[in-house]
Amino acid sequence: LIDDLFQMAQLDTGGIPLDRAESSLSDLISDTLESFSELALRRGVKLEGSVEPKVDPVMMDTQRIGRVLNNLIGNALRHTPAEGFVNVYARRTSSGVEVCVSDTGEGIRAEDLPHVFESFYRGEKSRSRSTGGAGLGLAISRGIVQAHGGEIKVQSEAGRGSQFTFILP
Repeated sequence: LIDDLFQMAQLDTGGIPLDRAESSLSDLISDTLESFSELALRRGVKLEGSVEPKVDPVMMDTQRIGRVLNNLIGNALRHTPAEGFVNVYARRTSSGVEVCVSDTGEGIRAEDLPHVFESFYRGEKSRSRSTGGAGLGLAISRGIVQAHGGEIKVQSEAGRGSQFTFILP
């Protein structure tokens, strides 16, 4: 929590140092999926990913974008019931590289959607830190993506799952 608060302070002041280099987004996605494979198996959730050809190389801070992927995939697994599905894909577009994490989980209520990237925001008021984190992961993800000059957005419907998409220029 202290590390997250420190990172939020850096993001809020525009002082987050990025170590950008041409890197393999394909490898980063593959490694991240591998790190979550055991958790997905234990939860009974199918976890898959794909990267279109010619996505790599991507100019990015690999560690920071890895943090974004960890936040998005971790959230998707946390909110997807057994027999559900989490999918990660990346593709090159005219505006850069688009990465999408979608799930068949509980989804997000319409009134909560405008607030999900706010610090400390939790849609379900009964959630505690032990069941839902500190409410910083999506705010940190947004800050990291924006520090790269990109954008992040969400589409969701309660009871039907969510899709988080970020674009790196």
